[in-house]
Amino acid sequence: MRMVLVTGLGGAGRTTVAAATALAAARRGKRALFLSAEPGEVLGVPVTGRPGEPAEVTDGLWAARVDSGADFRAELLTLQERSTAVLDLLGAARLEDEELTELPGSDQFALLRALRTAAGGDWDVVVVDMPPLRETIALLALPEQLRRYLRRLLPAERQVARALRPMLAQLAGVPMPAQWLYESAGRWDTELAGVQTVIESSGTTLRVVAEPGPAAADALCAARAGLALHGLRIDTVVPNRILPLDSADTWLATLSAQQGKYLRQWYEEWAPEASLSEVRHLGRDPRGLDDLALLGTRSARTTFEAAGTGSGLVDGEGLAVALEGDSEERRDDPWRVEYAGTADDEDDLRYVWCLRMPGAVKEDVSLVRRGDELLVTVGPFRRIVPLHSVLRRCTVSGAGLADGVLTVRFTPDPELWPRAR
Repeated sequence: MRMVLVTGLGGAGRTTVAAATALAAARRGKRALFLSAEPGEVLGVPVTGRPGEPAEVTDGLWAARVDSGADFRAELLTLQERSTAVLDLLGAARLEDEELTELPGSDQFALLRALRTAAGGDWDVVVVDMPPLRETIALLALPEQLRRYLRRLLPAERQVARALRPMLAQLAGVPMPAQWLYESAGRWDTELAGVQTVIESSGTTLRVVAEPGPAAADALCAARAGLALHGLRIDTVVPNRILPLDSADTWLATLSAQQGKYLRQWYEEWAPEASLSEVRHLGRDPRGLDDLALLGTRSARTTFEAAGTGSGLVDGEGLAVALEGDSEERRDDPWRVEYAGTADDEDDLRYVWCLRMPGAVKEDVSLVRRGDELLVTVGPFRRIVPLHSVLRRCTVSGAGLADGVLTVRFTPDPELWPRAR
């Protein structure tokens, strides 16, 4: 299965591009599923199917609506049912389905659950309409972060002491966590692990939609390092609403020239990480399968080809680019440890931890060692990464950022490092 998460800048047309991508896959003979909060608006047909029971739109294409309100009510009622004993002990009044209204943030969890549900289906391609770029990065990092919180607050190894809980509570003078709490944490961790597996799968990639211009260029540059920090790989950058070339209209030609300037910049910056697939402006708001089919095909002549530079990055099949096969690059560990010492010199042991971070600026990067973890901050993005076992017995001896690669140098701690006798 290929799972393509389509994100982009606000108002750039990511929902339209996501629908056109799913339709392009279906017309190539794939079983394609399109997930969105409002899929019917862009498809031009009513869609009432849910992620577990999608509705067929046309040959090879199914669609489902991610309903955060219904998802929130179902999850809360399920949690209430599992906590019956505790609620009865407290004398709490039960909540009914009719009185529940979703809380802020429930749409994020609904989307994550939809990803896991779709991953269990019999699909060749799943295309997901994601939130704006910055929100998508935070959302896809959420399962890893929440699992870390659970491990810190409710370590699994503490459960072995449940038989001694009454005695420990008496000695400590405070109540010990009940078994139901550990069981709930275990269920949450299992669900989060399932979503994290989908996100980290070699078949899952991002597709970023942006309308070429100065604001979009700045936003992509700022988010690029955040994507790398969290190990999120982009398969395609989609410059959307590309205007006609060589227009006789002065006003239109000026806008087209501005688009061309930033398109050339994007082709140079993103190679060889991602392909670019330009989507032309239809002169109207796309709606319905016919318009989506037009968007999914490649324009006869792209802006970059018109410049005569011949990059070879322009896809020949429009939005159907990179919808087949796994990515070998994705299987690589984004945090690789390299030995940098002298093999025959015991006193010259050194290790280097490397992370590709294109677009990062040294002034925006911060590193903090905290126990067995490394806190990495790049601009507004932060990730807490557990150290490899060999590095936990080392001290940080330096760090640097050069040519888009962040390197952290480690030296063995004499107090912790075993030495030959």
